[in-house]
Amino acid sequence: MDENNPLIPAAYDIAWWLIAAIVIALTVVALIVLARSAKHLTTTQALIWTLLILFVPVLGSVAWLTIGRRADTLASRSQS
Repeated sequence: MDENNPLIPAAYDIAWWLIAAIVIALTVVALIVLARSAKHLTTTQALIWTLLILFVPVLGSVAWLTIGRRADTLASRSQS
């Protein structure tokens, strides 16, 4: 008898699904944060950050959430 149940996914299937869900969530969060702070960016800067987040999801999202957001906050404080 075969002990494997085809209805229960293998552990690697669950792991890949979780990784994909985390990447998608990170990308969505980064795009929302970027959209909220886009008024402090030029059109070119916002476009470059958006393309970076979309085409390099993990690195682009992490870069925006760490570097881009901090630079945006500092720029808006200096203008006030």
